[in-house]
Amino acid sequence: MRLACVQTPAQARGSRSLMIGEGTQSTNQRRHNYVQENVEVGFFTDPTVCIGCKACEVACKEWNQVPDDGFTWSGNSYDNTGHLGASTWRHVMFVEQDRQKGNQIVGEHSLGQNGEDPFRWVFLSDVCKHCEEAGCLEACPTGAIVRTEVGSVLVQNDVCNGCGYCVVSCPFGVIDRRPSPLPDAGGAFKCTFCYDRQKSGLVPACAKVCPTESIIFGRLDDLRARGAERMRQLQQSGYNDAQLYDPTETSVRGIHAFFLILGEPEAYGLPPKPQIPTIYLKSAWTSAFATAIASIIATLLAFAFFR
Repeated sequence: MRLACVQTPAQARGSRSLMIGEGTQSTNQRRHNYVQENVEVGFFTDPTVCIGCKACEVACKEWNQVPDDGFTWSGNSYDNTGHLGASTWRHVMFVEQDRQKGNQIVGEHSLGQNGEDPFRWVFLSDVCKHCEEAGCLEACPTGAIVRTEVGSVLVQNDVCNGCGYCVVSCPFGVIDRRPSPLPDAGGAFKCTFCYDRQKSGLVPACAKVCPTESIIFGRLDDLRARGAERMRQLQQSGYNDAQLYDPTETSVRGIHAFFLILGEPEAYGLPPKPQIPTIYLKSAWTSAFATAIASIIATLLAFAFFR
């Protein structure tokens, strides 16, 4: 005789908290009106549930018709894309660290000191950060880079003149110019946050296909609250080095694509304190003004003593 398994509401809630993803109820799957309502949105990326499938990379290329970035075997783990660029808008990192992962039990026959040889392998899907104060946007002389209704930073390829000022102004090294003979060579490219999809109420392609919801799309304020809760859960579970990477205390003033990371930001190629170049404008103009005044004084003294 088969017995039906009946859960109490409390048990159902408890089992739900252990599930990965929220299925059709997830913000990754529902249609939305964020563009029409001028709601700030973002990505929250949690590498602790990423399986390294690279579905996000493929979906990004297919939807946005991003050309291939070469088929060179790097020999560096399973990471063949290497870094973000004009033809790589999503990049799944394979980070190997000689550290313990949570309450991981290391092998008895390991070669490390004191019988310990901790090891962890972390996958993280990197993307343009869509900074609150974007260096690329401030440096663009043609107005090709704009801020959208949802707070993302968009490069308009038909307006870009390929000057490259945005490339050197990005503190994360995200944006780059596309080389020949690729399509639209010379122009600057990066993640568009699938702005065309969002205008139609659709979720960005990378988040839509993420099978474990390592990438979560939604309202920025909701995601930040969710990220803080997830960080607390991991810390209570033994992940003592879990932290949120969202540099709100720097001149970037926070990012719309933020991450939960294990360990230091440098391990993921993320600057610990990113700054936009324009913060140095005041000191640069001050130095230039002082130099000009000194030159004038020196010239006047030269005329006074050597005429």
